Amino acid sequence: MTRSPSAPLFMLRNAGVRYGTVDALKQATLTIHAGERVALVGANGSGKSTLLRLLHGLVPAASGEFASLAPARMQAMLFQRPHMLRASALSNVAMAMWLRGARWRDARRWGMAALNRVGLAEVAHRNARTLSGGQQQRLALARAWALSPAV
Repeated sequence: MTRSPSAPLFMLRNAGVRYGTVDALKQATLTIHAGERVALVGANGSGKSTLLRLLHGLVPAASGEFASLAPARMQAMLFQRPHMLRASALSNVAMAMWLRGARWRDARRWGMAALNRVGLAEVAHRNARTLSGGQQQRLALARAWALSPAV
């Protein structure tokens, strides 16, 4: 039995991104469907991060076509080196929620739940910059989850 393919979530056709005079991405063509797993592999400077930034709407396409065809939904992008504030792990999560309009008390409670979800409850009061690289990645994931309506 053959299943019909799902509608595309993202579609790029000959898309390009420029930073000043530098072509960071040239003629990228890509279609991503719901449920697909996509791996980006390439050398340093080949445009992997720029492509992800384009797909997340963080940079505009300078050429070609880009369409996000999926219904509006929350999405998050975790960077290889997440930015950590000079504050506790809990405050790093709560601050993001507070900036979105949550009361500080609620932001801390929801932040603690997000830290628990990624197994970091025991380091909630440690300075986020002193955490290991893997812990910082999990903290960034907790921050992204905390900002989603499902948490």
